Amino acid sequence: MISIYQLKPKFQSLLRPLVRKLHARGVTANQVTLAACAVSLVCGAIVAIAATDVHPAVFWLIPTWMFVRMALNAVDGMLAREFGQASALGAYFNELCDVIADSALFLPFALLPGVWPAVVVLVTLLAVFTEYAGVMAPLIGGTRRYDGPMGKSDRAFVFGLLAAGVALGWLSFVWLNTAFVLLSLLLAWTIWNRVQRGVAAREASEGAQ
Repeated sequence: MISIYQLKPKFQSLLRPLVRKLHARGVTANQVTLAACAVSLVCGAIVAIAATDVHPAVFWLIPTWMFVRMALNAVDGMLAREFGQASALGAYFNELCDVIADSALFLPFALLPGVWPAVVVLVTLLAVFTEYAGVMAPLIGGTRRYDGPMGKSDRAFVFGLLAAGVALGWLSFVWLNTAFVLLSLLLAWTIWNRVQRGVAAREASEGAQ
């Protein structure tokens, strides 16, 4: 299954000049990670407050910030890998901030009139479990799993589209509820893929030894 994550190398090549400038100015990977998380929390709070008063235009914040956040996620990784800033603390920040930011940006959809809050919460929890399934692989001797079909970049793209649809008034609560049910199924599939392929990769490495 194709994932947007597979486009990451090309995206990184476009960002490399910016990364070099940031490094030259003393910006660190951890600073970028924490700043992106903080802005995500602020954006989520703004959208949540406005959603309760039925101001759909505020949902434009989500796709706009999602795009910037995807770029920052690539930037912090490049700073860590290419400029010797990788650290154990940075690894914790990277994983924790991702799920915190995702949750902050997903949950405001639950406040829209007619949307089932339970299904939005389910999607948010499954997104957390998806990342947990990815980080579990190194614990059994493998490498971090990024399998799709609904990885981090894919979720950002889908939620950006949904938010744009809400802002434009194109998506009724029926469409949104249907989309969230489908998302929950795709996330469950992603969890299965990461677990299955992580175990398979581990067994293959053991068989090669």
